[in-house]
Amino acid sequence: MNRRMLDLLFSIGGVLLGVLLLVLGLVLNNQANFAKSYVTNQLSEQQIKFTPAAGLKGEDKAAGGACLDTYGGSALDSGKKAECYANQYIGFHLKEAAKTAKVEGATYATLGATVATAKTAAADAKTAGKPTDVLDARVTELNGLRDTMFKGETLRGLLLTSYGFSIFGDRAGLAANVCFAAFGLMVLLSIAGFIHAASAKKHAAAGMAKPETGTPRELVGV
Repeated sequence: MNRRMLDLLFSIGGVLLGVLLLVLGLVLNNQANFAKSYVTNQLSEQQIKFTPAAGLKGEDKAAGGACLDTYGGSALDSGKKAECYANQYIGFHLKEAAKTAKVEGATYATLGATVATAKTAAADAKTAGKPTDVLDARVTELNGLRDTMFKGETLRGLLLTSYGFSIFGDRAGLAANVCFAAFGLMVLLSIAGFIHAASAKKHAAAGMAKPETGTPRELVGV
């Protein structure tokens, strides 16, 4: 197989691969646009707004809380904003609520056992004929905290799911750009291959048409 045939084969293969990369890039880009618009639309429908920076009460001072100043007063309408609101705003208030109730680090799941213990203590005190006002108030406080934790953690989880979905969209957009760049490269390489194959054909034709030169042979016997 000569060099010209190899150039043609590689060039045609490059064109086919380039078309495949183009199609893949278009699909990935479509998915990236869908993820971005879907997350934006779904979050916008909730009509959540960040507290203005001037109205924050220490949330922005916690680790990573600077985003609350950046997004202060704006609508929650993107994956990055959802992550910020979930971790820095909701997460901050859930931790503070647990700390205020003297169960620092507690979550909805762990509070179940805490509430059960408090109820048992109140029931035992009542059976023993002791005052239960303080214990009953503690049970009410813990139940209220658990309800707050349930709502807060549910909303936080939903927002972080939206953030994760937006990240998949961002990755798809990045992959689409890589496919488009690779498509452009394959097109250029294929064009170069076709040009080289054409030039090789011209050189071969010129070599065949070139007259044979050299010193004429003497005729023998003349």
